[in-house]
Amino acid sequence: MTRDEFDHFCSSLRATTNVIQWGNASVWKVGGKIFAICSHWGPGEEPYISFKCNDLSYSILIEQPDIIPAPYLARAKWVQLVTSNAMAEDDICAYIEEAWNIISSKLTKAKRKELGI
Repeated sequence: MTRDEFDHFCSSLRATTNVIQWGNASVWKVGGKIFAICSHWGPGEEPYISFKCNDLSYSILIEQPDIIPAPYLARAKWVQLVTSNAMAEDDICAYIEEAWNIISSKLTKAKRKELGI
């Protein structure tokens, strides 16, 4: 998945916002809370995609090749895909959508109502 494809998918989710921060990382939020990031931290040209997971998914995913606990975010159950072959694009989209669900469900009722979710 390219950064443009990542951004396009994330923008299709309800009530999302995008900011560019941390050295040109594309950071996607719902209600001001981050659910997915696309960055270029390493020496290669491939984007690194990171997202929030539930406990079970986190445990399973970090055992897979080319998927690591996300730097600085692992304690909050985030993973990072370090190659384009780490996961199929459909699976990436499903996990990002689940990350959106996890984060949006933690928003206050008032915030969810304000966002229409």
